[in-house]
Parts: sequence; structure tokens; C-alpha cells
Amino acid sequence: GQRDEEEEHQSLETFTFYLSEPLSKERVEAFSDGVYAIVATLLILDICEDNVPDPREVEEKFHGSLLEALSEYGPNYLAYFGSFVTIGLLWFVHHSLFLYVTKATRLMGLLNILSLAFIGGLPLAYQLTSEFAEKSHNEIEAIQVSCVSTFFASIFQFAIWTTALLHERETLHPFARYGGKEHAFMFAKLALYPCVSLGVFFLTCLLSEFSTAIFHLMQIVIPFAFLALRIFVRISLAVIKSVMSLSRRKVVLLEEEEACLSPTETLS
Repeated sequence: GQRDEEEEHQSLETFTFYLSEPLSKERVEAFSDGVYAIVATLLILDICEDNVPDPREVEEKFHGSLLEALSEYGPNYLAYFGSFVTIGLLWFVHHSLFLYVTKATRLMGLLNILSLAFIGGLPLAYQLTSEFAEKSHNEIEAIQVSCVSTFFASIFQFAIWTTALLHERETLHPFARYGGKEHAFMFAKLALYPCVSLGVFFLTCLLSEFSTAIFHLMQIVIPFAFLALRIFVRISLAVIKSVMSLSRRKVVLLEEEEACLSPTETLS
């Protein structure tokens, strides 16, 4: 009778929902990669469906020149590549994050699903921004929708890393923990998209006339910012280490000078 009660008690504990309980890291990564792949596929399907010139139009309007016909859809292709680069960089950040996560929890899985929900809205953002070529009157709203989707997709990734830091000994690799070699770079990498998307959102509210230029500039600058980010973090860390080492040397020299002085000189 006691064994049956103990088995029932243990079986009930397995069905309780604790956010700190472990979750299969491999399944989280597999599900995330599938969502990213589907979202990227939806982008290229939209290009093939709506932004390919008709053969008759190429012959009649552009005298058989396919390049001239495709040039009319240039802004649409620019919006496609910008959205695809955004998805690719968010996947890269996600991959870097889970590269240092040694054990996932249910809370991290929940935050990951919320991030993927906004990733799935990026094809909608592409369809809105591709209307820039038609001089739509809703450019500011379309840019703000794109910024909001990107902000929440990236801020939930940042929340995953913050959650992992709360139990860093169990969930994070030593390199990404507080004081680890990759800690500062991971913080900067995960904070880049939330800061930039939020900044572009408010800039489009203040400078509505230049909203399209600001949005395209963000899409061009961010990939180069990821490349320059590691260099900047490495240089700043090297400067901090050199300053710390100089201060330590001064302390050591002062201690050696005090040790060499006589008792009467130290008292004076």
C-alpha cells in the first residue's frame, strides 16, 4: 500500500508544470530551425508569385529586355533581401545563443516560442514594405509593423539569455557566464536588434519624411554592425584589461616601496 501511494505521488509530480524544469535542448533547436526555414521559404514564394514580369509585358513594354523589366521590381527585391537578411541574422543570434546553452528549461522554451511567433510575422512585414515601390500612403505604418516584429522577436531572445544567466551554472557554458570570454560579446549581440529596431521606430515617428530611407539604411547597416561588433568588444575588453593591469602594477609598486621603508619612515 505504501509503495502504491509513493508511485502515485511521483507520477503526479512528473505532470506538474515548473518553469525551471529541464526541456530537451535538441527539440527546441530542431523546432526553431524548422520555423526559420519555413519563414525564409515564404519570402521567396512571395517573390516568385507577385514580382516576376509577364512574358508579354517584357516583349511589349520593355522590347524583350528582361533586365529592364526586373529593374521595375528593384524595390521589391530590396525589401525581400532586407527581410531575408533580418531572418538570417536572427537565426545566427539564436544559433550563437543555444551554442552556449547547455541545458534548456521550460521557461526558455516558452520564451523561444514567443520569439518564433514574431519571426513568423516577418513575411507580413515584407509584403507591407514591398509596397514602397507603389508609393503607398502607409509607409510609416508598414515600417513600424516591421520594427515591432523585429523588436519582439529579438527581445525574447535576449530574455532567453537573461533567464539562462539566472541559473548559469546549470544552463550556460563557462565562456558565456558572468566574466566569461564571450559574455560581453553575447550581451552586445543580443542587444543589437532590440536597440536598433526601437530606435528606428521612434525615428520614423519624428522624421516621417525620411522613414523609408531610415528603414533601408537600418537593413544595410546591421549586417556590417555584426561584423564590427566583435572587433569593438575585443578592443574595449583589451583596453579595460590594460587599465586594470596598470592599476594593479601601481598597487604592487606602492606595496614594495612601503616594504623597503624603515619603521620610522613608515610612521612619519
